[in-house]
Amino acid sequence: MFTQAETGALLPGFRPAAVAFFMETDPRRSPPAASAAEAQDIAWMQRVRAGDRAAFAELVECHHGRVVGTVARMLGADAAADAEDIAQQVFLRIWKSAARYEPTAKFTTWLYTITRNLVFNELRRRKNRPMFSLDALASGGHAAGNHDAGNDNYSRSEDHTAVAPDATLMESELQDAIDAAIDALPEAQRLALVLRRYEELSYEEIADVLGLTMPAVKSLLFRARTELREKLARYLHDD
Repeated sequence: MFTQAETGALLPGFRPAAVAFFMETDPRRSPPAASAAEAQDIAWMQRVRAGDRAAFAELVECHHGRVVGTVARMLGADAAADAEDIAQQVFLRIWKSAARYEPTAKFTTWLYTITRNLVFNELRRRKNRPMFSLDALASGGHAAGNHDAGNDNYSRSEDHTAVAPDATLMESELQDAIDAAIDALPEAQRLALVLRRYEELSYEEIADVLGLTMPAVKSLLFRARTELREKLARYLHDD
């Protein structure tokens, strides 16, 4: 799920020219200096490979936030607990695999590859999970749900004083629309978009994480942005 602050950054004023989310990063912007960070990751992993728990704790502290953020954006709203669980699994795998670690690629590429595998597994598990239980049906949960919905509709129709200002309603509607549009993207498109926009990975790094060529990654991102523009077209207008 994307926070209100992120939504404001993505669609300030709902004007197309300001919708950074749908645009490529500025080609004139220099990539962040990463050599020192990469060297630190390698140093930590060399110590972790030798069983240094203190180095592992530093590594986790440095990268935990980005892993949780990536997982949460992939799983959607109300995924905070699952995101934390998957992040723990990611770092557990890193600890268990440390003895075989060789700095032939950036540590973050390895980190996101492990994250990708676990997130895609979770998404597949969710697809195969029943939407409701047979026990709920047997206990009349479906009928109860209809009754509750009716009561809720009645309450809303009677409580005219609870209507929020137009701006607040629009913000909430926009937030829901963005979350739904991103959740509806195919897994690979969604991850490519998250890694590019929020983690600022290069095309080459995203290709390594997804196991694709760079042209394939560019195609994924183009299709993802096109689909989001279409689904959110009503919010992208000049006033």
